[in-house]
Amino acid sequence: MKTVYKSHPWHGIPIGDKAPEVVTTFIEIVPTDTVKYEIDKLTGYLKIDRPQKYSNIVPALYGFVPKTYCGDAIAEFARQQSGRNDIKEGDGDPLDICVLCESTIPHGDIICQAIPIGGLRLIDKGEADDKIIAVLKDDLLYSKYKDITELPESVINRLQHYFLTYKNLPGEPMTCEIANVYGRDEAHQVIRKSITDYLNNFGML
Repeated sequence: MKTVYKSHPWHGIPIGDKAPEVVTTFIEIVPTDTVKYEIDKLTGYLKIDRPQKYSNIVPALYGFVPKTYCGDAIAEFARQQSGRNDIKEGDGDPLDICVLCESTIPHGDIICQAIPIGGLRLIDKGEADDKIIAVLKDDLLYSKYKDITELPESVINRLQHYFLTYKNLPGEPMTCEIANVYGRDEAHQVIRKSITDYLNNFGML
């Protein structure tokens, strides 16, 4: 009897032949979650990271792009594009991605096809922590948007507010800042840099 194993979401799922124009995405959390889940890097299973603080909920499907890594290439590109020399390194995780879609997706631990249209260059305590903004492939509402500049301003503001505040307690100084909001072409470059970092750190797993 043939033994079947579940692929590790980070290392075992292909990013897709059409990357960076279309990328396979692993979704960890959805807007209805009151707990923040994230992948356990050792086992590949979802684990509870922490309860969501206060009323701040993720405004889109949120996860990562498999076979990517935020390391030296991502940090160097962030320094170059932002003009910031205080960015020390990438955050050491796979590349984060938010996927906008019209439908209510009831849970994470799923994969989908996403089309990157831009990104937020988040700096968290000196680490580059880019958030790619994408739309769900063939979504009836959001698939018409080809670049982040076409999104309603309220959508962009909601995404920025979430990432600027999701780690903070009231009265604490903010540790995250957004250095740049960038469009589709630069998002493609960020994805390519993260693939380079992955190959440099993990090879062809």
